[in-house]
Amino acid sequence: MIWLEYLIAHKNKFSFKPIFLLGIIFPILLGGSMELAQKYLTSHRSGDWLDFYANTTGVIVASLIGYFVLRPLLKKFN
Repeated sequence: MIWLEYLIAHKNKFSFKPIFLLGIIFPILLGGSMELAQKYLTSHRSGDWLDFYANTTGVIVASLIGYFVLRPLLKKFN
């Protein structure tokens, strides 16, 4: 959703830096902090590195789809 909103709002002046921070780095950090919170702040859950890697992979795949699929589609309709 962050990709879609950014691409619609910045049709003519796309910059990779803001979307890199908002659409890639922030979700990865959020996934990592959730795993750490599960490990250290709960007694019935555990943080798992494989969950963190799966979250990171999902963020990267979704970002690539946003860049290579959504961006050209939005340019086609404008």
